[in-house]
Amino acid sequence: MSAIRVAVAGSDGKMGSTVCEAVEAAEGLELSGRFDTATGGTLEEILPGADVMVDFTTPESALPNAKTALDAGVHAVVGTTGFDLSELEAHANASNANVFVAPNFAIGAVLMMEFSKIAARSMSPAEIIEFHHEGKLDRPSGTAARTRDLIEEAGGVVNEPIHSIRLPGLVAHQEVIFGGTGETLTVRHDSTDRLAFMPGVVLAIRKVGGLPDRFTVGLESLLEGTGGMGQ
Repeated sequence: MSAIRVAVAGSDGKMGSTVCEAVEAAEGLELSGRFDTATGGTLEEILPGADVMVDFTTPESALPNAKTALDAGVHAVVGTTGFDLSELEAHANASNANVFVAPNFAIGAVLMMEFSKIAARSMSPAEIIEFHHEGKLDRPSGTAARTRDLIEEAGGVVNEPIHSIRLPGLVAHQEVIFGGTGETLTVRHDSTDRLAFMPGVVLAIRKVGGLPDRFTVGLESLLEGTGGMGQ
């Protein structure tokens, strides 16, 4: 079986460079191209011959990058957050390629969100506090927004606003605190190294081309076979 050829947008950034290293180290994957606005060139130049495009750029660039990949018939794995997903979904549904979007690729972060959804059925309200490095552009983070949506879908309540902290020395961390009569419950996840995201990224690269829908959100949909988590 031939290798899955991967083009990486945002390849010179901290996440993008780590993705490139992970692709090169993964069996059955081949790094076919790198693109970053800081070093010039265009995304279109690296898409020919690619099977999957991975985007870790900025909220302003992620949507047009994903659209460009779809128009070229290249599947997209998007780790950038803070842009309009509905527009990307519409574009994906009109294309011949798939898009997978995840606000967080760390397995532990997915479990944190799932545990929060379970807790919301019995305890409410909740407060969400997310901590990221000073270069994180969107507030709240995509993970925090996704957690809020999952809690509310489970019938819970999240107090607004979500608390966003940006400081040097942080990578990606989140606390969800549930309040009850005479007790609290805290669910916390810490990513102390960007390597924590790589197993999820590699899994998404392997799975995106075979997904049943053109547009899929959340790493939980790729875990535990095809049934997702909690099913």
